[in-house]
Amino acid sequence: MKPRIAVLLGDPAGIGPELIARLIARPENRARADLLIVGDKRELEKGMAIAQQRFEYVVVENEADAERDSDTPSLIDFRLTDDAPYERALSTERGGRYSLEAFKKALAMTQANVTNAMLFAPVNKTSLHMAGMETNDEMEWFARQLDYSGAFCEFNVLDELWTSRVTSHIALKGVSERLSEQRIVGAVQLIHDGLERAGVASPRIAVCGFNPHNGDNGAFGREEIDVIAPAVDKARSLGYDARGPFPADTIFVRARDQKAFDGVVTMYHDQGQIAMKLMGFWRGVTVHGGLPVPITTPAHGTAFDIHGQGRADVGATQKAFDIALSMAQARLA
Repeated sequence: MKPRIAVLLGDPAGIGPELIARLIARPENRARADLLIVGDKRELEKGMAIAQQRFEYVVVENEADAERDSDTPSLIDFRLTDDAPYERALSTERGGRYSLEAFKKALAMTQANVTNAMLFAPVNKTSLHMAGMETNDEMEWFARQLDYSGAFCEFNVLDELWTSRVTSHIALKGVSERLSEQRIVGAVQLIHDGLERAGVASPRIAVCGFNPHNGDNGAFGREEIDVIAPAVDKARSLGYDARGPFPADTIFVRARDQKAFDGVVTMYHDQGQIAMKLMGFWRGVTVHGGLPVPITTPAHGTAFDIHGQGRADVGATQKAFDIALSMAQARLA
């Protein structure tokens, strides 16, 4: 039996429907998984028109009627009750509400293992907040919807390199006080488990320092000495192949050019994000790690500025699909 992936079109105002059209138009993708699209049929058709690519699909009433072991995707024609046209190329409450309601449907199916993983095209955080999302980001919102209280973390993936972070969407002035041995070891554990779920055996993990030049033996701060190095030692004592701390301005060069590590744990958001996006913005993927269901999405945004122009790059969406498929297969094993 092939894995079944729930596929969402993303915010209608952006490039999501075009990206999904390009992804599913590739016959090899349709052959690798049963695809269950959750989205407005009109938006899917619009995406195919923009991409100038087409594939056949079957409209079904619910997930129970979806195709199994077929190269023909199924579509649940999901629409908001106030059925009106979507505004394009800007943040809107309706675009955010559409995204959140589609999330709820796909999360429920994937939590019940009706679908084995979930892939969504880019959504817009401003639109999500306009629609009533009270969390900082969709990952926290997913955890609440799933009633999940365990550890979770956003992984960013570029080609074969993964990153996680100890802190995420907080002000830089608050990072140091959030660094602890427990949180750093937890980040190592999460990225190790995420890499294993994606098919990487014996993940090798680098841990970044916090200060310039790794603190230069305490001259520029003691976080490396007092917190990060002990955390790395603790992680190693638990059986994880963790090394560090390493200066953040050189570790990504080693990881990319020497293939020395499978994952890098960073201390704060931009410490890893800047490096990853410079190395390949249109290839980056976000994996919502630690949650009880596999969820992936392209790391880039909705790209309102190129909506409707037919030139959205499907590279990150393809990689997000590949990772979702690997995680779905592991869940089925």
